[in-house]
Amino acid sequence: MTFMPQTDSATSASLAPSIRTPRPWLVVLTACAGQFLVVLDVSVVNVALPSMRTDLGLSAFGLQWVLSAYSIAFAGFMLLGGRAADLYGRKAMFLLGLGLFTAASVVGGLAPEGQYLIGARAVQGLGAALLSPATLTLVTGAVAAGPARTRAIGTWTAVGAAGGAAGGFVGGVLVDLLSWRWVLLINVPIGILVLAAALLWLREGPTGTGRRLDLPGAVLVTGGLATLAYGIVQTEEAGWGAPSTLLTLLGGLALLAVFIAVEARTAAPLMPLKIFRNRAVSAANAAILLCGSSSFGMWFFMTVYAQNVLGYTPLQAGLALVPSSLSVILGSKLAPRLMPALGARNVAVAGALIGAAGFAWQSTLTADGTFLGTILGPGVVMMVGLGLATTPLATLATSHAEPGDAGLVSGLVNTSRTMGGALGLSVLSTVAAAAAATPASGYVPLEGDAPLLALTVSQDYLVPGYAMAFRVSACVLVVASVLMLLWLPKPVRRIG
Repeated sequence: MTFMPQTDSATSASLAPSIRTPRPWLVVLTACAGQFLVVLDVSVVNVALPSMRTDLGLSAFGLQWVLSAYSIAFAGFMLLGGRAADLYGRKAMFLLGLGLFTAASVVGGLAPEGQYLIGARAVQGLGAALLSPATLTLVTGAVAAGPARTRAIGTWTAVGAAGGAAGGFVGGVLVDLLSWRWVLLINVPIGILVLAAALLWLREGPTGTGRRLDLPGAVLVTGGLATLAYGIVQTEEAGWGAPSTLLTLLGGLALLAVFIAVEARTAAPLMPLKIFRNRAVSAANAAILLCGSSSFGMWFFMTVYAQNVLGYTPLQAGLALVPSSLSVILGSKLAPRLMPALGARNVAVAGALIGAAGFAWQSTLTADGTFLGTILGPGVVMMVGLGLATTPLATLATSHAEPGDAGLVSGLVNTSRTMGGALGLSVLSTVAAAAAATPASGYVPLEGDAPLLALTVSQDYLVPGYAMAFRVSACVLVVASVLMLLWLPKPVRRIG
């Protein structure tokens, strides 16, 4: 009568020492509010880009850096933020990260020039990298292992997914009713409220007393991830075959290779390589990376398609994506109900396949598409599927960590999702640009335009490229489902 390390949090080891509080769902609410903010800022600026360009005189390459500065810092410092939460306390890192994020939002919202805005976005990303890993460990530490914890992780997943999904709507409302500056300034009052809630309701858990931060490892992994992320995002401007791109990507990979060599030999590694011996952790993070590469691109392409092809205003584009935002929450909250009966692996596989079907449907979009046929229907299917897949994958990825590695594993989950998103968006952007039709003779590109940030009145010629990007995303999700079937451990039922 044996059990295998498994799929449900009810049968898995605790991610972190359980920290009982009289009000665990207040802790979950506070942690999820912090996660919502940092994920929201990945996408909330998309609809504000034309206004930023007009007001600050940014080139299209500068606009790309408004997006990229945040994602590079977010991805580059994530593992460091996760280990810092283990060593110095999850509450302390939550407060520090949210404080940095909120202060940078003030600077960005009041930026007189583009350089200030880009710098503020980088500091926002650093704050997010310190904050985000702590949110998941706070959630798992506040709720006992079992169905309640699975539901809590489902809530955390849903809120994070909703943050990315709601970016278009929130940004559209703020740009149309106020100005682009409020897509950043709105973080300030919300951040202050969440800081106050954190001071009142969060409790500090055990820290790695006597352990030291692996500084060489921290420098190498942060430099490697940031360099790799920089190489990925600059492909939008230079292309994948440019020497500058190849050198940057190879440099990032070389730093990560040295990081692995150092971690294998140090007595107190930043990232113990033994965690990857667990099939559930390795396979789930690989699947999260693939799912993230599809979902991040979906929001960007649909926002641009709605505005630049269908002629929607920022507010209309945001409203059009609300059903998709609600659908990812539905999928994330439905997954914990299905996992006890079907198993986490089967739910994740089914979710990826449903998402793939939605992306395949979305790839039929046309220049004269309708709301029902090209935005609502496929968007709902895509996001229900990805919501179903993400919750069990997050549960699996965090189910066997040692108590002292809880923050690190949480950081790894977030790094997989963020790097997957950055990689996916850059690859899909290249695919879309290559598959786009020849511009109409009346089209006049703006100076410095990148393929997907050419903010003109109509870009019908890009529709074939968008369609190809969605087809590639569908294939990626099919690959993810096969990977999960072959790599994730099967549950072993008790016999007798």
